[in-house]
Amino acid sequence: MTDYISPHPIHVIKIGGNQIDDQAFLAAMVDTIATIRKNGVRPIIVHGGGQEIVRLHDELGIPFDYVEGLRVTSEQSIRLVKMALNGIANLRIVRWFVNGGIDAIGLNGIDLGLIRVEKHLVGDKDIGRVGRITAVNKNKLEPLLAAGMVPVISPISLGHDGFSYNVNADQVAEALAIALDASQLVFITDVTGVQIAGRPMRALEAKQIEDLIFGQFITGGMIPKVRAAAAAINAGVPGALITNLENYAKGEGTMIVRS
Repeated sequence: MTDYISPHPIHVIKIGGNQIDDQAFLAAMVDTIATIRKNGVRPIIVHGGGQEIVRLHDELGIPFDYVEGLRVTSEQSIRLVKMALNGIANLRIVRWFVNGGIDAIGLNGIDLGLIRVEKHLVGDKDIGRVGRITAVNKNKLEPLLAAGMVPVISPISLGHDGFSYNVNADQVAEALAIALDASQLVFITDVTGVQIAGRPMRALEAKQIEDLIFGQFITGGMIPKVRAAAAAINAGVPGALITNLENYAKGEGTMIVRS
């Protein structure tokens, strides 16, 4: 448990790279964050930036590939990933918040040594500068939260070897929620929640997740979200919600719960 005692609950909120291309989404996100802050919630935003990464690779003619859903990140590619995530995506979100009167601060996992990682291997495959989280320096974030700031965090993180690594943003959100004893981990998606056989689910038990993935009831980009949600629940985070922005504001979506 953390030694930091906050009078307000923490929500770690992960938003996707596709959503930050949408000005209507960003405007609604500003309103939502302003509202939950008035209600006493301390938000931390974690973001991806997949579309910006793809655009930069396409514009510069640099190919990339995926292995088991993870972007292979070469020495050439990590430069573009850092530009897309730490630069374009992070600055855009911070700009919208600040213009909306919210004291947001842009960070990445390298800043202040927030997130430390080791090289992530897929079996015996080296997929380049892709990291697996080993530590979160929560003591650096706590003063920012206490000062009423909203951290906006890019998932680029610091390797124990001193190099920059690309990390899955869902996993960064999970790690931050666990480290900071967040009251809720939230994945904002473009759907209302997890659907099983076409039926929206109000709740799923963490222990069900791997069976549902194995049975192909949960597929594609929803897999890392439900896995991160289940891992956070198993590590003690009270609630993990998968939803869209409108339903998050209403407290609705799919809640991943303990047994």
